[in-house]
Amino acid sequence: MPSLGRLWRRSIQARVVTSTILLSTLVVTLTGWALLRDVADGLADSRRSTAISEARSGFDYAQTQLDAAVDTETSTQSQVLTQMVDSLTRSRGASRTYELVLEGPLLTEDGEVPIRSSAAIDPDSLPRDLSDAVRSGPGTFWRYSDLALLGSSTRDASVVVGSQLRAPGSGDTYALFYLFSLADQQETLDLVRRALLLGGIAMVLMVGGVAWLVSRQVLDPVRLARRIAERYASGNLEQRMHVSGEDDIARLSSSFNQMAASLQSQIRRLENLSRVQQRFVSDVSHELRTPLTTVQMASEVLYDSRDRFDPQTARSAELLKRELDRFESLLSDLLDLSRFDAGAADLELDLVDLAQVARDAADDPVLERAGITVRLVGVEHPAVVEADPRRIDRIVRNLLANAAKYSQSPVVEIRVAQNDESVSLAVRDFGVGLSGDEAIRVFDRFWRADPARAQGGTGLGLAISREDAALHGGTLQAWGRPGAGSEFILTLPKPEGSAKHPPLVSVFA
Repeated sequence: MPSLGRLWRRSIQARVVTSTILLSTLVVTLTGWALLRDVADGLADSRRSTAISEARSGFDYAQTQLDAAVDTETSTQSQVLTQMVDSLTRSRGASRTYELVLEGPLLTEDGEVPIRSSAAIDPDSLPRDLSDAVRSGPGTFWRYSDLALLGSSTRDASVVVGSQLRAPGSGDTYALFYLFSLADQQETLDLVRRALLLGGIAMVLMVGGVAWLVSRQVLDPVRLARRIAERYASGNLEQRMHVSGEDDIARLSSSFNQMAASLQSQIRRLENLSRVQQRFVSDVSHELRTPLTTVQMASEVLYDSRDRFDPQTARSAELLKRELDRFESLLSDLLDLSRFDAGAADLELDLVDLAQVARDAADDPVLERAGITVRLVGVEHPAVVEADPRRIDRIVRNLLANAAKYSQSPVVEIRVAQNDESVSLAVRDFGVGLSGDEAIRVFDRFWRADPARAQGGTGLGLAISREDAALHGGTLQAWGRPGAGSEFILTLPKPEGSAKHPPLVSVFA
């Protein structure tokens, strides 16, 4: 069942063919039922009309026989009627399609009505309401019934036609019934039913085959387009669809090829632009490194000698030293980003205890200078992962530096948790917080939530931290709420584990 459900969800052709077969089956069934009903009604009406006409002729003949019998004795009339029944049943011979039942005289002294019949007919073959109608007065009456012989379990549909006879000599009344079998009509109906069934099955199979063939002709190019699109998604942009003819599918294939060529051109242009940009950043960073080192050495000499300068020159030396340090940090960050962009960043893996990293980070002098109290949660037990110690330490210190510079929070909480698959380290503050859009953009390069309260950062720390986390196969996510603080959660997989199910969930999530 799961495989059938998966086939139904994934295959348009299966849904089209199945739906077509079901709908055509419904249409054929309803049409066949209507036709069969009309044929059955037509056969029954035709047989009923013939039966009534033939029965009336028989009733007239029987009444003539009674009129001709001048004897008024019941026994003599009974003999005449018995001969009449034999005469009527012999008149058709082997081709006779009816049976006769004669009841009467209807009024006898002992209340019993004699019955004569051309065969051993079950009394239940005569409908009770028909017998009552015939006994009530003159006229010809008919009903549908089932004809059964005594000792037989089979019952055949039949038309029963009855009428009252009167003996003029004695005044006795008799009821004569013709039972016309509908076996021939039933055989014809069965033949029509089989023909409709076989024709309906053939029609459904033919329609299903046509639906399969048509859907295949339509969907094969779509499937080819899907496979080619999957190759495009995997980076193979050289594949093209085969264009044959001038119909809609051919135009779709042509448009698809044009789109692929345009995408390939745009991607190549962007790749070239990205390579030029990466090369420019890397070259500029390297080219600036040497003069920066020289200038920084000179600034350190001036900084160390600032006590011998006048106040204005000493302050200038301090500003020069601080800005050169910031410039060096910016160059270092740009070099790291250029390595990430070029795919040249690598890891020096070792066993790292994130609980110990959290304890060490709590003594960061940046937090102490900002007057921030650190609260540690879940650091009592080791939480070991295989990672690059330098990069993990940089991620945590970037998060703490970000909290110290921008959160305006008196307390920072560091939590560590783990499960069988991964380890999470969360840094939460209780300051100004982040809105939903800010939590998404906080990892963008050179982005600040409020440039007016920037405090000298490069705007690259969180971007580099996220790249470091992704390099380990982990995640770094941000949540926040204005006025309630913000929280950053670093999740790293354990060996043979995954970061898809982090052990920590943000309080703002």
